[in-house]
Amino acid sequence: MRARIYQPAKTAMSSGQGKTKFWMLEFAPSSPRAVDPLMGWTSSSDTQTQVRLKFDSKEAALAYARENGIEADVFEPKKRKSNIRPRGYAENFAVDRKGAWTH
Repeated sequence: MRARIYQPAKTAMSSGQGKTKFWMLEFAPSSPRAVDPLMGWTSSSDTQTQVRLKFDSKEAALAYARENGIEADVFEPKKRKSNIRPRGYAENFAVDRKGAWTH
């Protein structure tokens, strides 16, 4: 049984770093998905792909995988620089704004 351990990225709709501080353990599919001929839905007999475990740290996820005999691949997150401006969102509407208005 193989799994991957990763730190989820922030959603495209958010500018904050919420829900990105934890680590996930997710199982790899062991059987391919099949298409139902009548309805066209995809299904699988593998129920492990539905399991996602959340851990506070990478070490805790690795320890869990070791204890349960799970082969795990660790994917390190790609860090980005923070996008924090000195005056924040209010800078867009400041009267002493130095840039040209575009709207």
